[in-house]
Amino acid sequence: MKISNRITAIVAGLCLALPVLAQQSGKDVYTKVCSTCHATGLAGSPRLGNAADWGPRAAKGLASLYQSALTGTPKGMPAKGGHMTLPDAEVKAAVDYMLASANVKPAKPEAEPKKEEPKKAEAKKEEPKREEAKKAEAKAAPAPAAAPAPAPVAASAPVVPVAATEVSAADINSFNRLLKPASKRNLPPPEDGIHDPANDGTHALQPPLAAFGALPKAPSGNRVNWVEAIGQKKINPRYDRLDPKAEPIVMDLNIVREVKGSMPDVVYPHKQHTEWLDCSNCHPAIFVPQKGANAISMASILLGEKCGVCHGKVAFPVSECRNCHSKKKDIAKAPTPVAATK
Repeated sequence: MKISNRITAIVAGLCLALPVLAQQSGKDVYTKVCSTCHATGLAGSPRLGNAADWGPRAAKGLASLYQSALTGTPKGMPAKGGHMTLPDAEVKAAVDYMLASANVKPAKPEAEPKKEEPKKAEAKKEEPKREEAKKAEAKAAPAPAAAPAPAPVAASAPVVPVAATEVSAADINSFNRLLKPASKRNLPPPEDGIHDPANDGTHALQPPLAAFGALPKAPSGNRVNWVEAIGQKKINPRYDRLDPKAEPIVMDLNIVREVKGSMPDVVYPHKQHTEWLDCSNCHPAIFVPQKGANAISMASILLGEKCGVCHGKVAFPVSECRNCHSKKKDIAKAPTPVAATK
């Protein structure tokens, strides 16, 4: 037997020995992935077996339901429930299972009218006639007049390069606007380096210190406790840019990340974040909603990744360790030694 034939036989034997991975049923996918939200209606998701929840969605048709499950929705449903490795067929099977549990049938799409096919034969017959007509027009047309000499172009004024804003090398935290010294925080608009000081409208803007005066204080960032400000109804964030009456989808769920060493564990509160942001701001582009799928470290945060996408830029800086490391570790006490009996 040739070597190639022998290798082929060995590979074929191994393939026969390997188990065939069967496609998961819709019920299995629901239990492992979808039940997190759809069992209780978390964040407004349609509940399993609830026809009232599924009816309006089914009225849009099965293709619309599949599309929402595969690519996610603006209201917070992550694509494929955050499990991007799921095959499309298994995601669709989960949708079918949840529809069947609610005893709801999706609306059938309307049949599209058939488009009339172009008459190719007639078009081919017309082409030679069009070519002959173009040639006749070209012969009858007068010769084009000579183009006038181009007028001399005036030399443009020299471009003066704009000097780049210099950043002091001594200010190591210049990259982070929330780690600035007290004298540089909440500057008036003409002095903040963002607004145009030459514009009269800039001087008409309210200085941040005056705007923040009635808000609860914080020891970091821009010295405003924004979470407490929402709790005290001092501010009311607009949840939708176009719809001022849109209500936020607030999720009261804490995620605890265990930290090695003596540092307290991290508690991530969904409630305080979803009062400001829609779920789609973070999932699944920044955080994959799956246990063990996100490698988070202080190094990555300081580089502007994961939590660092916001914290240190538009949220309190990472210098406030206890804001996140807020869960004390359960340190087991050493057993009391028992005196040996004589």
